[in-house]
Amino acid sequence: MQPPSSPPSSPERLLARCHALAGLSLGELAEMAGITVPANLQRHKGWPGMLIEKWLGASAGSKPQQDFPELGIELKTIPIDTHFAPLETTYVCYAPLLMPPGVSWETSNVRNKLQQVLWLPIEGDRAIPLPERRIATGFYWRPNQHQNTLLRNDWEELVEQISTGHVEAITSRQGEALHIRPKAANGKALTDALGPEGQRIKTRPRGFYLRKSFTHQIIYDAFSGV
Repeated sequence: MQPPSSPPSSPERLLARCHALAGLSLGELAEMAGITVPANLQRHKGWPGMLIEKWLGASAGSKPQQDFPELGIELKTIPIDTHFAPLETTYVCYAPLLMPPGVSWETSNVRNKLQQVLWLPIEGDRAIPLPERRIATGFYWRPNQHQNTLLRNDWEELVEQISTGHVEAITSRQGEALHIRPKAANGKALTDALGPEGQRIKTRPRGFYLRKSFTHQIIYDAFSGV
């Protein structure tokens, strides 16, 4: 088995590629693709996701669009424990700290990224050596009305603080489903934002993340037949 040479032509073909990986380990996928497995994920946090993208034929890379733009589908790999509970929050996208006028939930990149997601859980227990961690069965998800309302309310509250110059007052405790955290390789990285007096300030870049409680419910629903 070799990684595909082109993006999938339909959601059905993408899901078939995803299901073909179920039960295989990261080490097996890396070996078949001729890729070296890193010693750990401390400096290679995104490595499992990039490996999976290669096997599924994702084309977007780091662009601010879905991983499969032709299909309107975003890929989210998620590390889980033995009880299928997420081990970390899920990064969605960067939070623009100088909001363009007229941006709304309907036109936001968060909504664009989350309107259809291919979730792919991966064993994430640190007691399991990285090459031995196995891939679970992937599944499609679209936010239902309740989930969409939660996401929209959180997004609107957070964006209002950003656009009124109070980004530095935002804490990771805000948001029921979606929250904001610093997103940078180190604390020295700074970007422009709006200050409380309308002035430009320098602050750490921020990202939107899905809470573990929110993604846990998504996984539970998928594997319990709800």
